[in-house]
Amino acid sequence: MKKFIIWALLILFLILCCYIYWKYSYTFSEGYRVGLLQKFSYKGTIFKTYEGEMILSSVESNRNVSLASEKFFFSVADKDVAASFAKLEGYMIVVHYREKNGTLFWRGETRYLVDSVTVKK
Repeated sequence: MKKFIIWALLILFLILCCYIYWKYSYTFSEGYRVGLLQKFSYKGTIFKTYEGEMILSSVESNRNVSLASEKFFFSVADKDVAASFAKLEGYMIVVHYREKNGTLFWRGETRYLVDSVTVKK
């Protein structure tokens, strides 16, 4: 009976480890988004994180004004990448993101973690 309990606990521990990995470390999807950087801030009460907001336009007029749009909220974990965002508010940018299955409070508020940014030409 003692051996059975040890094996059962070991299997439960492995299942728990796999779940935590899948929920917080596994990259569910990754890709690029293009849009206008509307807001970028460093916020939080105890754990401060870099949070951003982009306007993704699906239709643009001839004056580069977005006609049909949605918002894309994201987090940035790397300070070097965050420093480059500070200069880009109001510009059309391209970001590369990785979507996780869950959020960790010290990593950001959203499931989308941006790891690079470039200005759209």
